[in-house]
Amino acid sequence: MGNEVNVEHSSAYIREWIWRLGAEAGEDERFLAELVQGMLDEPEVTEEFVYYVKKGDFLCKGKVEGYTVIDIMIWQMDHFKAELDRDRYDMKNNRGKMVLRAFDTMLKMKKNPGKYKALMQSETGTDYPGKY
Repeated sequence: MGNEVNVEHSSAYIREWIWRLGAEAGEDERFLAELVQGMLDEPEVTEEFVYYVKKGDFLCKGKVEGYTVIDIMIWQMDHFKAELDRDRYDMKNNRGKMVLRAFDTMLKMKKNPGKYKALMQSETGTDYPGKY
Protein backbone atom coordinates (compact mmCIF):
# COMPACT_ATOMS: atom_id res chain seq x y z
CA MET A 1 0.00 0.00 0.00
CA GLY A 2 2.78 2.50 0.87
CA ASN A 3 2.24 6.12 -0.13
CA GLU A 4 -0.49 5.42 -2.66
CA VAL A 5 -3.62 7.54 -2.46
CA ASN A 6 -6.87 6.88 -4.26
CA VAL A 7 -6.81 10.12 -6.22
CA GLU A 8 -10.15 11.81 -6.80
CA HIS A 9 -9.75 13.88 -9.95
CA SER A 10 -13.25 15.31 -10.16
CA SER A 11 -13.35 18.98 -10.92
CA ALA A 12 -15.74 19.54 -7.99
CA TYR A 13 -13.29 17.94 -5.54
CA ILE A 14 -10.32 19.93 -6.84
CA ARG A 15 -12.32 23.16 -6.91
CA GLU A 16 -13.63 22.62 -3.37
CA TRP A 17 -10.18 22.11 -1.88
CA ILE A 18 -8.47 24.90 -3.76
CA TRP A 19 -11.20 27.34 -2.77
CA ARG A 20 -11.19 26.10 0.84
CA LEU A 21 -7.42 26.51 1.17
CA GLY A 22 -7.51 29.72 -0.82
CA ALA A 23 -10.15 31.30 1.41
CA GLU A 24 -8.11 30.44 4.51
CA ALA A 25 -4.99 31.84 2.81
CA GLY A 26 -6.67 35.08 1.73
CA GLU A 27 -6.21 34.42 -2.00
CA ASP A 28 -8.36 36.29 -4.52
CA GLU A 29 -10.99 34.64 -6.69
CA ARG A 30 -9.17 35.15 -9.98
CA PHE A 31 -6.02 33.42 -8.74
CA LEU A 32 -8.08 30.52 -7.37
CA ALA A 33 -10.11 30.11 -10.58
CA GLU A 34 -6.90 30.04 -12.64
CA LEU A 35 -5.33 27.56 -10.24
CA VAL A 36 -8.35 25.25 -10.48
CA GLN A 37 -8.22 25.31 -14.28
CA GLY A 38 -4.47 24.75 -14.33
CA MET A 39 -4.82 21.86 -11.94
CA LEU A 40 -7.53 20.25 -14.06
CA ASP A 41 -5.27 20.54 -17.11
CA GLU A 42 -2.30 18.82 -15.42
CA PRO A 43 -3.12 15.41 -13.89
CA GLU A 44 0.41 14.93 -12.53
CA VAL A 45 0.22 18.15 -10.51
CA THR A 46 -3.35 17.30 -9.49
CA GLU A 47 -2.11 14.00 -8.06
CA GLU A 48 0.47 15.89 -6.00
CA PHE A 49 -2.19 18.32 -4.76
CA VAL A 50 -4.70 15.59 -3.85
CA TYR A 51 -1.97 13.73 -1.97
CA TYR A 52 -1.21 16.93 -0.03
CA VAL A 53 -4.91 17.46 0.76
CA LYS A 54 -5.40 13.88 1.93
CA LYS A 55 -2.10 13.30 3.74
CA GLY A 56 -0.93 16.77 4.74
CA ASP A 57 2.42 15.91 3.17
CA PHE A 58 4.00 15.94 -0.26
CA LEU A 59 4.27 12.96 -2.59
CA CYS A 60 7.09 14.50 -4.66
CA LYS A 61 6.47 12.01 -7.45
CA GLY A 62 5.78 14.69 -10.05
CA LYS A 63 8.74 16.74 -11.21
CA VAL A 64 9.40 19.49 -13.72
CA GLU A 65 13.00 19.73 -14.90
CA GLY A 66 13.89 17.62 -11.85
CA TYR A 67 12.16 19.96 -9.37
CA THR A 68 9.40 18.87 -6.99
CA VAL A 69 6.78 21.06 -5.36
CA ILE A 70 8.94 21.13 -2.20
CA ASP A 71 11.90 22.40 -4.24
CA ILE A 72 9.63 25.15 -5.55
CA MET A 73 8.48 26.08 -2.04
CA ILE A 74 12.07 26.27 -0.82
CA TRP A 75 13.00 28.42 -3.81
CA GLN A 76 10.08 30.74 -3.11
CA MET A 77 11.14 31.07 0.52
CA ASP A 78 14.76 31.69 -0.41
CA HIS A 79 13.84 34.05 -3.24
CA PHE A 80 11.84 36.23 -0.92
CA LYS A 81 14.21 35.95 2.02
CA ALA A 82 14.72 39.69 2.33
CA GLU A 83 10.99 40.24 2.64
CA LEU A 84 10.72 37.39 5.12
CA ASP A 85 13.53 38.86 7.20
CA ARG A 86 11.63 42.15 7.29
CA ASP A 87 8.42 40.23 8.13
CA ARG A 88 6.70 41.84 5.14
CA TYR A 89 6.00 38.76 3.12
CA ASP A 90 2.68 37.11 3.92
CA MET A 91 3.73 33.53 3.13
CA LYS A 92 5.86 33.44 6.28
CA ASN A 93 2.93 32.63 8.54
CA ASN A 94 0.49 31.45 5.89
CA ARG A 95 1.10 27.80 5.03
CA GLY A 96 -1.94 27.62 2.75
CA LYS A 97 -0.74 30.54 0.65
CA MET A 98 2.75 29.05 0.45
CA VAL A 99 1.39 25.68 -0.70
CA LEU A 100 -1.05 27.11 -3.24
CA ARG A 101 1.60 29.44 -4.68
CA ALA A 102 4.03 26.52 -4.97
CA PHE A 103 1.47 24.48 -6.90
CA ASP A 104 0.73 27.51 -9.07
CA THR A 105 4.43 27.91 -9.83
CA MET A 106 4.70 24.19 -10.62
CA LEU A 107 1.86 24.54 -13.13
CA LYS A 108 3.54 27.55 -14.71
CA MET A 109 6.84 25.69 -14.77
CA LYS A 110 5.22 22.80 -16.68
CA LYS A 111 4.21 25.29 -19.38
CA ASN A 112 7.53 27.13 -19.48
CA PRO A 113 10.17 24.92 -17.83
CA GLY A 114 13.22 26.75 -19.16
CA LYS A 115 12.15 30.09 -17.73
CA TYR A 116 11.42 28.73 -14.26
CA LYS A 117 14.48 26.50 -14.15
CA ALA A 118 16.63 29.54 -14.96
CA LEU A 119 14.86 31.56 -12.26
CA MET A 120 15.31 28.82 -9.70
CA GLN A 121 19.00 28.63 -10.47
CA SER A 122 19.66 32.36 -10.59
CA GLU A 123 17.14 34.16 -8.40
CA THR A 124 17.95 32.49 -5.13
CA GLY A 125 17.73 35.44 -2.78
CA THR A 126 21.07 34.45 -1.32
CA ASP A 127 22.72 36.60 1.31
CA TYR A 128 25.93 36.92 -0.68
CA PRO A 129 27.30 36.09 -4.14
CA GLY A 130 28.64 32.57 -4.50
CA LYS A 131 26.55 31.16 -1.64
CA TYR A 132 25.55 28.26 -3.90
